[in-house]
Amino acid sequence: MKYSESVDDTNNDLDIAIIGMAGRFPGAQNIGEVWQNLQNGVESVSFFTEQELGTSGIDTAQLRDPSYVKAKPLLKDDIGLFDACFFNYSPKEAEVTDPQQRLFLECALEALEVSGYGSDHSSIGVYAGCNSSSYLLNIYSNPDVLGLEDMITIGNDNDSLSTRISYQLNLKGPSISIQTYCSTSLVAVHTACQSLLNYECDIALAGGVSIQLPQIAGYNYHQEGMLSPDGHCRAFDAKGQGTIFGSGLGIVVLKRLEDAL
Repeated sequence: MKYSESVDDTNNDLDIAIIGMAGRFPGAQNIGEVWQNLQNGVESVSFFTEQELGTSGIDTAQLRDPSYVKAKPLLKDDIGLFDACFFNYSPKEAEVTDPQQRLFLECALEALEVSGYGSDHSSIGVYAGCNSSSYLLNIYSNPDVLGLEDMITIGNDNDSLSTRISYQLNLKGPSISIQTYCSTSLVAVHTACQSLLNYECDIALAGGVSIQLPQIAGYNYHQEGMLSPDGHCRAFDAKGQGTIFGSGLGIVVLKRLEDAL
């Protein structure tokens, strides 16, 4: 990854290296699988039956609405799985933590391990963002959490993502949560690169996560809107009619190229 605008390829002072990656994607549980899907032109959008959507509590009237599109890109592995003991979480704490936060924590550690570094490195920064929590609606309906709503809301807030990672993995660099709508992950990467170039940290984790619940659900199409009328996203195609939102997660580990070499 060349981050500098210099035309002098001999000057590596502004260049940033990607030394590790991890992620979870629709139809792909890791980086290797997502590259295979891209090479083979695999469309990782799931299309649901009315019976499947009914198990998610989708209203029958909505299911029969002609504008309701029964499709979504979703993470097929069990997003409810989490090794609470490994990360020193109590069972209750794990239960009330948004899957976005849990999966991002797991992938952050995985990305560091892929890069060849442990979490005990002195200066690792975290720059990341996540979607607003749709998991809270499920949690608040549980009578066992009565009186804990404020704590749960704060813990699952978008702002807590990066600092949670830094705290749980004992990372000592800057920890900044970023929210810029559709460009969140790219802005996180940009900010991480700037931090490395300014010597604010030696290694940086950058990425984003979005898990919309319930996963098995469609959406309502509106003419002249931004969403696809048929559940297919045809990017850079004359037949393109709109986009479709789903779930996924990606993290890169960055380092100044001169240090990485």
